[in-house]
Amino acid sequence: MSVNVNRSVSDQFYRYKMPRLIAKVEGKGNGIKTVIVNMVDVAKALNRPPTYPTKFFGCELGAQTQFDSKNDRYIVNGSHEANKLQDMLDGFIRKFVLCTECDNPETDLHVNPKKQTIGTSCKACGNRGMLDTRHKLCTFILKNPPENYSSSPSTESTDSGSASAKKEKEKKNRKKDKENGSGSGEAGNQENFNAPEVVDRDDDDEDWAEETTEEAQRRRMEEISDHAKNLTLSEDLEKPLEERVNLFYNFVKQKKESGTIDGADKDILAEAERLDVKAMGPLILSELLFNENIRDQIKKYKRHFLRFCHNNKKAQKYLLGGFECVVKLHQVQLLSRVPIILKDLYDADLLEEDVIFTWAEKVSKKYVSKELAKEIHAKAAPFVKWLKEAEEESEGSEEEEVEDDENVEVVYSSSARELKVETVKKDTPEKEEDDLDIDAI
Repeated sequence: MSVNVNRSVSDQFYRYKMPRLIAKVEGKGNGIKTVIVNMVDVAKALNRPPTYPTKFFGCELGAQTQFDSKNDRYIVNGSHEANKLQDMLDGFIRKFVLCTECDNPETDLHVNPKKQTIGTSCKACGNRGMLDTRHKLCTFILKNPPENYSSSPSTESTDSGSASAKKEKEKKNRKKDKENGSGSGEAGNQENFNAPEVVDRDDDDEDWAEETTEEAQRRRMEEISDHAKNLTLSEDLEKPLEERVNLFYNFVKQKKESGTIDGADKDILAEAERLDVKAMGPLILSELLFNENIRDQIKKYKRHFLRFCHNNKKAQKYLLGGFECVVKLHQVQLLSRVPIILKDLYDADLLEEDVIFTWAEKVSKKYVSKELAKEIHAKAAPFVKWLKEAEEESEGSEEEEVEDDENVEVVYSSSARELKVETVKKDTPEKEEDDLDIDAI
C-alpha cells in the first residue's frame, strides 16, 4: 500500500507516492529491536539513502541504529510501532526532502564537508537553499554524503578523475562542433548545452491537434476513470473493515436495484476480493437477496453463493449467520421451516457437514438474540440428527465395502430414493470325497 510523500496533501491524484512503512519487532528483553523491512523502497521513493531516515529515527528516539546494506536490514534498537515511525518519517520529509518554496519532494542534497554546509536544489521550481545544520542528522550527512551528490571530493584522485572526465567531454563536444561546421571555442563556453538536431522536416504538415469528436472524448473519459479506479484501490484497502463492508453492501445493492444482479456473480466476487471482505460476502448477500421466499432464492442465486462458499468454511459460517438474520426478519414464515431450509443449503453444496455440526454445538447471540438462537437450533435439531446418522451409515457402508468388495450386488428399486447395497454370501463348498490322498504320492 502506498501513501502520499507529503501526507498533508490529501489529493488522491498526487503524483509523489511512497510505500507505507513496515516495521517488524525482533528479539526480547535488552536485545529487542525494530527492523524496518522496506526501508530501501521508502528511501528510493524519497531519493535519499536509506541510512538517512533510519538515523533520523535514532536521533528522534534517542536509540542506536544499525545498517546492513548488503542484506538491506535497517534497524532501530527498541520496540517501535510502524504508525509511530511513519509519523516520524513525515518530520524527516519536511526537514530533509520537501522544497521550502514549492513543497515538492524533487530535491537533491549538495554536501560540502570542507565548509560544513548542506545545500538543496529543487528540480521542480529551481529553488536553491541551505539546510539548518543544527539537527543531529546533519552531522551524519556531512560524514556520509550521498554518493551521487558529493560536490566537493576530499581526495586529489577524485579531483583528477573529474577533471579528466570534463576534458573528455570537451573533446567530444569539439569533434561534434567540427562535424557540424561550428568553431571549437564556442563548444567550451556552452558547457554541453547543445541544441537538438533537426532530424526530419517532412512532417510539418501533420495535424497535431487533439481529436474533439464525441467518441474521442468518451474514450478519454473512460481511460481517466479506469486510471482513477486503480489509484483509489489502495485507499479503499486502508479503510476500516466496517467501511469496506458498507462499500461492498452498496455495490451489491446497486446491482440489485439496477436489475443486473442475476449475471453479476463474477463482478460481486471481484469487488469483495478488491475490498478484502470475501469471507463476509455471504452475510451481505443473504441480507440483500433472501426473504420469506428463501427456498426459491437459494436455487436462483446458488451460483452467487458458491463463488464465496466453495471450500471456504469461514464464508459458510457467515452464511449461517445471514440465515439466522433472515429467520429473524421473517420469523412467522420461516421459523417452522428451518430444517427444510438448512437441507436446501446443504443440497446446494453451500454448507458442509462439519460446519453445520460445529454451528449446532453452540448457541450464539452474535446475529440474533439468544432466545431466538435457541429456537432456531431446536428446530434444526432433527436435520442435524438426520445428517449425523446419514454420515455414520455412509461410514459403515464404506467399511463393509472394503471388507466384502468382491461380494457386492447393487439392487435397483424404482421406489427407493437411494441405491441399496446388499452383500451376497457365497456357499462354502463341501469337502470333496475324492480329494487327493497325500499318502498316495
